[in-house]
Amino acid sequence: MPAGTTYKACGCRTPDGRGLLSKCPKLRRRGGSWSPTHGSWYYQFELPPRRDGTRRSPIRRGGFTSQDAAETQIARLHELLAISTDAEDRSRIADLITTTLKKDKRLPAPEEVRRKIRTGQDLDTAITVGQWLQTWLAGRKGLRNGTLRSYRTHITTHLNPVIGDIRLDRLRVADVQAVFDAIDERNEAITRARESGDPEARAQVKGARAVGPATMHRIRATLRAALNQAIRERRIDLNVASLIELPSGRRPKALVWTPERVREWRRGRETFIEAKSRICPAGPDGKVRNGRVKPMDAYVSTPRPSPVMVWTPEQTGTFLDRAALHRLHALYHLIAFRGLRRGEACGLRWADVDLDEGTIRVRWQITQNGGHTEQGRPKSEAGERQVTLDQHTVKQLTAHRARQNQERLAAGGTWNDTGFVFTQPDGSPLAPMAVSEQFLLLAMETGLPPVRLHDLRHGAATILLRAGHDLKVVQETLGLSSITIASDTYTSVLPDLARQSAEDAAAVILNARTGPEPDETTAAGRVVHLVGTSNR
Repeated sequence: MPAGTTYKACGCRTPDGRGLLSKCPKLRRRGGSWSPTHGSWYYQFELPPRRDGTRRSPIRRGGFTSQDAAETQIARLHELLAISTDAEDRSRIADLITTTLKKDKRLPAPEEVRRKIRTGQDLDTAITVGQWLQTWLAGRKGLRNGTLRSYRTHITTHLNPVIGDIRLDRLRVADVQAVFDAIDERNEAITRARESGDPEARAQVKGARAVGPATMHRIRATLRAALNQAIRERRIDLNVASLIELPSGRRPKALVWTPERVREWRRGRETFIEAKSRICPAGPDGKVRNGRVKPMDAYVSTPRPSPVMVWTPEQTGTFLDRAALHRLHALYHLIAFRGLRRGEACGLRWADVDLDEGTIRVRWQITQNGGHTEQGRPKSEAGERQVTLDQHTVKQLTAHRARQNQERLAAGGTWNDTGFVFTQPDGSPLAPMAVSEQFLLLAMETGLPPVRLHDLRHGAATILLRAGHDLKVVQETLGLSSITIASDTYTSVLPDLARQSAEDAAAVILNARTGPEPDETTAAGRVVHLVGTSNR
């Protein structure tokens, strides 16, 4: 049976420098009782042997103000070792005691050890959240490149900087909440910089994207999945990520740029320019800068009715007319007409295009993270699809191929034969962010209200609905993983479509009637004129 003893010692030394420790005469008073003011209390405890049978060095700890305090630690050690009578368990507990004392200068909690022994959990609690996330991610096999990249971004950009150094078994709800507090602070900093009159501040956040509610939910889902695996391996008991409340991750409803919304946005842009064009206060360097606003800054920074805005078909046509002479006109046309994602359009290869049959196969995409681009499979299995082309789009792609052949001849030996449909002038792949920047520039020059390049995809879905196609067609054409996504995101009903839907619904009832149309006189003889009807 392991035993423990207590003793008193001090730091006094002999004239030749040797420590007196427990032999210092000042530790006891003349009557033999312990001095209350000199030295401190220590304990020594023998732990069970290691699993290979070798003896451990005794534990010695000191600095206690009373003998009772030292004896309390001995009692705690006895309590820990009494949790199990199994020799291997006792050796594991002894390993944990040694590790915890060395790292944290304290004994492990008996109730925590008791629970882990009872449920067969791993007693090695030294692993941190960051280490576990790395272990968990390495064990995920068969993930698509896009999914793996998202997990890595969530971990390295958002999770590890805040909670990576916390021990896995000590992760609290408040720690996870701190992750999302940090995201909120970063979002606010980006907004302040963009609204600042200081061009240097705006330049620092150029290309930076605020993290929206949907992405926050995905970050939490990544952490929750990793913690669920830790629970399955009995490393922890509770998934604290499941207890965090986040803003709704619902996709914002797309709105159409109606004439009134366009007028309101233009008024807002004028207000934005006026406010930012005033003389800015002196910056940190003491210089006073003129607050002249660049047209593109005003174009993209003026608030919009919704984060997702859609052009009307007429506005889309105006844009395509303006972009007709641009070398990427066919790319923008393809997204507007057939709803490809930006990365899918950039990753389209001629080998997957059949202009005779009027079809394309979406099998690849190019994604960009910062300055790094990567080629891979589409976002989901549903993203790999065959898309039928209308004759006008076939003509656009045919003309584009002829133009690309001219560029190939002009480039000569410097041409990069990548096989992509849309390329840079030397044949090398496009950078998706550059495609978006060019799109915004063309849209601004056309005088249209701003939409993202991705919003052309929303517009394609809306036009399909306007043409009478159902949500299933929208789902299959756009490569959505579920019809729910189509319903939640891509049913931006154009004002005239909404009006036509109401007329069509009324026509179904009116056409089914067999008798004469009654007048609008009530039983009491009172005439009721309905809103929107004329007096007869």
